[in-house]
Amino acid sequence: MSSASKPKSTRNMKSPKSESTGAGTVPSAVQHGGSPLPHPHQPGADPVVVMRALIQRHLVSTLARHTGSATPRDWWIATTLAVRDTIHERLIATQAVHNAQNARRLYYFSLEYLMGRLFGNNLLATGLYDAAKGALESLGQNFEQVREAEVDMGLGNGGLGRLAACFLDSLSTLDYPTLGYGIYYEFGLFKQVFSHGAQVEHPDNWMVFGDPWGIIRPEYTQEIQIYGRVENVFDDRGNSRPRWVETKTILGVPHDIPIAGYGTKTVNLLRLWSSRATEDFDLAAFNRGGYVEAVREKAMGETLSKVLYPNDKTENGKELRLVQQYFFVACSLRDLLRRHFRSPGNSWTNFPEKVAVQLNDTHPAVAIAELMRILLDEHAMAWDPAWDIVTRTFAYTNHTLLPEALEKWSVALFEKVLPRHLQIIYQINDQLMRQVEARWPHDTGKKRVCSLIEEDGHKKVRMANLAVVGSHTVNGVAALHTALLKKSLFPEFDQLYPGKFQNKTNGITPRRWLYKANPRLSALISDKIGHDWVRDLDQLRQLEKWVDDPAFQEAFMAVKRANKADLAAQIKIECGVDVSPDALFDVQIKRLHEYKRQHLNLLHILALYRRLLQNPALDIVPRVFVFAAKAAPGYELAKNIIRAINVVGARINGDARISGKIKVAFLPNYRVSLAERIIPAADLSEQISTAGKEASGTGNMKLALNGALTIGTLDGANVEIREEVGEDNIFIFGLTVEEVEQLHAHGYNPWDIYHRDEELRAVIDWLGSDYFTPGEHGAFGPLHHSLLQAGDPYLVLADFRAYSDCQLRVDELYRNRSAWARQAILNSARCGKFSSDRTIREYANEIWKLSPVPVK
Repeated sequence: MSSASKPKSTRNMKSPKSESTGAGTVPSAVQHGGSPLPHPHQPGADPVVVMRALIQRHLVSTLARHTGSATPRDWWIATTLAVRDTIHERLIATQAVHNAQNARRLYYFSLEYLMGRLFGNNLLATGLYDAAKGALESLGQNFEQVREAEVDMGLGNGGLGRLAACFLDSLSTLDYPTLGYGIYYEFGLFKQVFSHGAQVEHPDNWMVFGDPWGIIRPEYTQEIQIYGRVENVFDDRGNSRPRWVETKTILGVPHDIPIAGYGTKTVNLLRLWSSRATEDFDLAAFNRGGYVEAVREKAMGETLSKVLYPNDKTENGKELRLVQQYFFVACSLRDLLRRHFRSPGNSWTNFPEKVAVQLNDTHPAVAIAELMRILLDEHAMAWDPAWDIVTRTFAYTNHTLLPEALEKWSVALFEKVLPRHLQIIYQINDQLMRQVEARWPHDTGKKRVCSLIEEDGHKKVRMANLAVVGSHTVNGVAALHTALLKKSLFPEFDQLYPGKFQNKTNGITPRRWLYKANPRLSALISDKIGHDWVRDLDQLRQLEKWVDDPAFQEAFMAVKRANKADLAAQIKIECGVDVSPDALFDVQIKRLHEYKRQHLNLLHILALYRRLLQNPALDIVPRVFVFAAKAAPGYELAKNIIRAINVVGARINGDARISGKIKVAFLPNYRVSLAERIIPAADLSEQISTAGKEASGTGNMKLALNGALTIGTLDGANVEIREEVGEDNIFIFGLTVEEVEQLHAHGYNPWDIYHRDEELRAVIDWLGSDYFTPGEHGAFGPLHHSLLQAGDPYLVLADFRAYSDCQLRVDELYRNRSAWARQAILNSARCGKFSSDRTIREYANEIWKLSPVPVK
């Protein structure tokens, strides 16, 4: 078959109109139960009256519930379905326009989408917020209580997944044709609770009562092969070709979540795959009495989409994770091929002109080998044209500089799970080695670094190297991060492929992280500058006109205090700790990892506590230290840090000697909806990672946008935040990237600092004793060992004194209410750059070559 020919027909191929209404008209009224209902946006209609009717109709006809017995969850689902009617109309119209224009589409591949809750966002995006609120209240329902019935979607964990969710929001808002692909996890990462201060993981069964936003699409189910072996077969011309045989088959069933744009009619799709076995039930085994055996294949088939990030500390966990990644990309590639070839004018020749695939980190990198396999094995394409298609289709975003986070799979495991793909990767590597030889003749060192196969000890497949080689563009996510990618992580590839590396500084959606999360501040801003900032965050610069206005400063600080009062109430409920909204709220919320240095924060808290015990009259600004974070189940040191913060915090909170001057609150089960409560209430944003370790960060952007001042190192996007808000409006401390490198080069010994700094030595010894855990000697031994015997890999001791001194500057500024308010306002006003709308426009123009396609 020639490179321009189309794939052979399969049972999954559908006609162009099977997924949408084509270019047909969109109904102007909601058809429900055979009778039309007026549309909430219909001219002359009262939106509240229409929404009330729709909610009541769905409550009765869809849920079969009586208004007198309906629970808040019933009301939430009924309202969700009413809003979904409008979203689905827009979805159908969007697909019709995209199909009619045969638009170039972005396909975003991400193993995580940290969506949070969709109810509030979709109400705002569709313009139905006030109508739904009014309708529910007219029906005697408490809107906030109904809204709280929604649970966070368990589809992501950290910044990677939240970034993907922000990008989807911006892509729809800016009218870019997009399809997101991922996995429809039945269980999220885990639900975190604390027992005696320690993290305990429980299943996050987020969809136990169903998911009203998702639309199952069984007609687009994909069949995926795994395991097996490769044999060589001969065609009728005597040519040998590899064939993947004796495989196991897994079904991928798609679930669609509509992503509504704000202020536009565009609704894109997030398509997530759930796994199913091809054989549900072995009746013969059941009849023999083998009840467990009878459903074994079904259980194994469904395991792939059970849990977000299975623990990969075991060989079984590693295998499941690799199979999970391949399952997701294989389903997604087959689906996008189906979508491409349903248009009569499309072929392999124009495939890279119509399809842009973005790999969100290394997790989907196996897609490069899978597309090559499809082209070579299923369509008999020659190597060079196949590789040309692949490298013009994929782009890769790197999210980490940490070597341990750049995925590597043992060759033995890869061969077991994906034997044909391993052959292809070796062929790609042979081609790569020829390029390296041409560029650096006889340089074995360069070949060793660039190779897709790591050969130090056990052979491993380097997925990051595969992603770099197989993509036309590689981008970092902050200016500093991209510079370090080119200088430290991939310098050889930067020389081998000049111009391949770009920077795309991350962004956040203002719809979620200011407009929805902080309605008080949003109202204050809109009152001053109008409402257009929600789609154009640069307009916040207009607030600088009022930065020295005492009335505006007071209004801004009143909003902050009201938000702090709300958070204080939640802290009381969840932590049992009384905190004052008049205290300084010092916030560190993010994944728990050593490089993010929550333990540096803890050492400062201990130092403050000790100062107060030695001088109860010490004049400090009362402060509430707020933490929220999950540690990976297998990351024992991170879990030890969590317990240390909780145990130390409990002792501090109960110590009457310090008169409540400092309090510690570690809120359990960090998630998007909790972040939406904490961020608007934060005074101080802790962004204290070791310089050179944080790729970008987005929590730093969210907190600054909401008027929190940053205390941080010159790491990740902190560098660009300082450039935007001004160095007088941010608290920067600690070693720079260059100083970190020099310190390591000359030999760093934490014991030198330990012996030199009396206060630091005292708090480390205090923490290492059994003072906070009577009768439990060495409870924080792992943390103590990391700081001293293990060499303090993230330079906590090296930065402690600079951090502690910087916190004194924070204390001094907070005493001056007007000065603090001025800097907080400037942080909000100058965060326009960090809108994900700006980021997406840069991706679209410079990487994806994507144009907006408005839906009229």
